[in-house]
Amino acid sequence: MINRKINLIINQVFSLVIISIFSVSVLQAKIINSEPSDTVKKVISAMLSMQRRAWEQGVASQALLELGEKELVVLMAKDAVVNQKKDGRLGLNEGDRPVTDPASNGEPVLFAAKITGDESLKVAAGRMLDFLLYKSPKTPDGIIYHNFIENMIWVDAFYMAPPYLAVCGHYDEAIKQINGYRKILLDPQKKLYYHMWDQDRMIYSRKLFWGVGNGWAAAGMTRVLRTLPESMSEEKKLIAGYIKEVLDGCLKYQREDGLFHDILDDPSSFIDTNSAQMLAYTIFRGVKGGWLDKSYLNYGLKMRKAAYKKVDQYGLVQGVCGAPNFNKSGTATEGQAFFLLMEAAYRDMNIK
Repeated sequence: MINRKINLIINQVFSLVIISIFSVSVLQAKIINSEPSDTVKKVISAMLSMQRRAWEQGVASQALLELGEKELVVLMAKDAVVNQKKDGRLGLNEGDRPVTDPASNGEPVLFAAKITGDESLKVAAGRMLDFLLYKSPKTPDGIIYHNFIENMIWVDAFYMAPPYLAVCGHYDEAIKQINGYRKILLDPQKKLYYHMWDQDRMIYSRKLFWGVGNGWAAAGMTRVLRTLPESMSEEKKLIAGYIKEVLDGCLKYQREDGLFHDILDDPSSFIDTNSAQMLAYTIFRGVKGGWLDKSYLNYGLKMRKAAYKKVDQYGLVQGVCGAPNFNKSGTATEGQAFFLLMEAAYRDMNIK
């Protein structure tokens, strides 16, 4: 009799445990399913609270644009115009050296001009384009330098100038710039990009495979590819090949947790969150666009999962190359923006 009672109690407890586990699992599923939109809102708020320089204003605006936050894009665009230089460079509120960075504001300003009908925004966008085409300093081959005075090519420029040239319909010029940056910065063995080339001294001034730098290249070429018309099928195929090339180069160094080191092939460098976000954005856009094989999707999902773990209670994406000097782990506008760009691309994948 005692044994029967004990067995009955054990069975009842076991049933309660199973029910509890099932209830917790359902609750966790609900939390996970509702988490992205709440997290995105927090990441946006944190991003907008940050002080921003030219490229940071631009990439933040682009993130809001891809998310469909039209009113915020208009506000960001108007402020980029408030800080426009006489020569046409947008959003420049610190120093006078940046050449390609200001162009990252071009597409949001052009978008704002179209939806508001504000002629002054249209003029501002045109002045930014004129600067790139006719006033920016270039190499003897016509490749745009990243800054005035120093005559250097930075991998960051992949993201800053070519996408806006493409948006404005200067497709051949956009491709020319990509080909120029690739020719100068790509290591043919590792299929990765070095950070900086000094044209005057003809040496790499930073001969390192910076993770975020390769992310700038991949994401920038992705934005150009998405803009090219269907009539340019060969050019689209060419750029898709370049993107696959750098993705493959980066993925060799992906950590088990889904992230990458700041310097991709240097495990002693700090672990960076943003390079994973940038590459996840690229993968999601590529798979959705049909120019990247679906086998890449698992890599992107692993990166996204890792990035979510880095968002704190305030919506700050921790562990990115930290502002203002980007030489140590911290927080930065670009880290916030690429979380949002990653999420916009993931949303458009229609993954349930």
